[in-house]
Parts: sequence; C-alpha cells; structure tokens
Amino acid sequence: MSEVFAVRRGWLRDRCAAAGSAAALVSRPANVRYLAGGAPPGAVLLVGPAEDVLLCPRTPSGDLIEGHLDEQLRLTVLPAPGGDPAVAAADLAQTSGADSLAVEEHHLSVARHRALGSVAPRLLLSDLGGAVEQRRLVKDEDEIACLRIAAEITDQALGELLESILVGRTERHLALELERRLVDHGADGPAFMTSVGTGPNSGRAGHRPADRRVEEGDFLSVCLGATYRGYRCEIGRTFVIGTTPADWQIELYDAVFAAQRAGREALVPGAEYRAVDRAARQVLDSAGHAEAFGPLTGHGVGIEIDEEPQLAPGAMGKLETCVPVTVEPGVHLPGRGGVRIDDTLVVRPEADGGPELLTITTKELLAL
Repeated sequence: MSEVFAVRRGWLRDRCAAAGSAAALVSRPANVRYLAGGAPPGAVLLVGPAEDVLLCPRTPSGDLIEGHLDEQLRLTVLPAPGGDPAVAAADLAQTSGADSLAVEEHHLSVARHRALGSVAPRLLLSDLGGAVEQRRLVKDEDEIACLRIAAEITDQALGELLESILVGRTERHLALELERRLVDHGADGPAFMTSVGTGPNSGRAGHRPADRRVEEGDFLSVCLGATYRGYRCEIGRTFVIGTTPADWQIELYDAVFAAQRAGREALVPGAEYRAVDRAARQVLDSAGHAEAFGPLTGHGVGIEIDEEPQLAPGAMGKLETCVPVTVEPGVHLPGRGGVRIDDTLVVRPEADGGPELLTITTKELLAL
C-alpha cells in the first residue's frame, strides 16, 4: 500500500507545483489518512518538493482506528506538549526553502491561519480548496474491497439481531448490541452512531436511540454501518414486530421501497446527482409524501460516512464510475412512525452489470 500513498502524494505535489505552490499542508484528518495511510489525533501532513513529513503532537499509539502509517513518510513528533503541528509544518516548509504553501482554508480556523503567517512570514499562503476531497470521490478497487468487507460485516451484525427476541428490549440496548456485533465480526468500530427507532420513532433520520421498548405491531427501523480499515458503509432497514403488518404499514413501506428502487436504478455513470434524487423523490411525491421526504436521497461514503457527492435537489455534478454512494429515502409520519430503506452501492457501467449493491440484507417487509 505504500506505493498507493506515494502516488497520491505525488499527484498532490504535481497539482501544487502547477498552481505555483512549492508545498502543501494537509490538516483535515480524512485527507491526512487518504494521503498518509493513517491519521493520529492532531496530525498534519506536509507534502514538500523533496520530502513528505507527518507532524504529530504526540507519539502515535498504533491503534487500529488511527490506521497504518506509510513507512515511507518521515514522522516528526513535536518536542513540547501543546504545540500546533500545522504551525510547526509551516515553519519547516519555510526553513526547507519553500516560498509558498497551499493550505486547506476550509479546515483551518482564522486564528490558526494567522499563526501560520506569523511563524513563517516569508511563505505565500494559498488555498488548496477541496482538491483532496475531490480526488477521494472516485475509489480504486482496493478501497472498494474495504467497503465491500465493511458491508459484509454490517449485514452479518444485522442478520444476527433479526434472529433474536426483540419485544420488550429498548432502542438503546439494541443499538449497543449491534455495535458490539460489528466489532465481533471484525470491524474497526461503528461507522457512525447506530440508530434504532421503534413505533413513533421509526423512520426518523438520525434518531438517537432512547429507552422506548419494542412493542408488538411496531415499525422497527435500524440504520448502522461498519468501519473496516478506515472505510465506512451504511445500511438501513425497517421491519414490523410480532404481527402481520397493518394496511397503512404495507402501503407506506411499498412507497419507500419503490422510491429506493428508482434511486438505485438511476445510478449510472454520467447521471446528474440531482437526477438520482429526483427519481426517488418523484415516487414519494406521487404517493402523497412530498413533505415527509428529507433533504437528500443519498451521499457518498468512504473514509468519512458523509462524503461527496450529495444526491440532492440542488446538487451539481455527474456520477462517475467507482463512486460509492448511499440511496436512503425515508418517510416519517409524526405520531405513527415511518420507513427508511438504505443501501450502499458502487456506481458501475451497464456493461459491468450496473450499480454494485454492497449491502444485501433483504428488503422484504419482514414481521419479526
């Protein structure tokens, strides 16, 4: 993998040189990990014309969550506690002879940006912008393999939960059990806070599990994901507890399922982001749920759980091959509950079979 990270840093070095910057300072943790293989807390990456240096406020712990640092990188640990690695990186760039430095202004605070200029007044600071985020958008096959394993782990954890007795257990308890099962099956940890919603809480995006207990006849909606080697996936499913679904539950579920299928089928290379959103949204609009649909249909995933692209009404841009995204329409009816169906897929051309579905837990409306 060292060669992969070296190639990525080489791309950034060439991009900066073409824009007139002698070096780049990468401070956003996800971008540091993408370029360095790991991101110890507080670390920044200096990509210079001759050498790349990872500067850390303390010695990396080697914890799995931090990743596996590229051994080709020079590692510098600040000698005094409380120092700012970004400021130290700017000083190092200046003393190494650089006359200009591209920085991630969208990540640096104003105070931190001023500190860079103060410690290295001869450096011309420019904005790197979202260059690394845009580079991260299209995944290579090694990255997709990590996402595929993360999805397998997530499917396993969810499948095991569905085989257990659920009535009487709290949302919080179920969420904790799911996260434990993710780790048991090999995840670095959960990709985000697991959401479990029952009864009137079901179908709410980002619902924080509470102490409400599962009751017979409830909708139960679950949204979870695993992190594997730094890559995160997402799945969401909705079930009915202990009885035959009511007519209104079947009707609502069928509408969300149809919207999710329309969104998945729209995932083709060259499709506009907003066209994918429109495909799913139109189905729920026709079913009378326009106001209950959220602000977007899906988003990119990778080192972060919410990356570009955003599949939303006002999103600009077109899908490319090998971009992993979620398709996650949902409807919540206040006081009654709702449905969310969420998959992680990879955009593939029709010649390769179309979008690759990573999360494969059944989407049938099961009565558990």
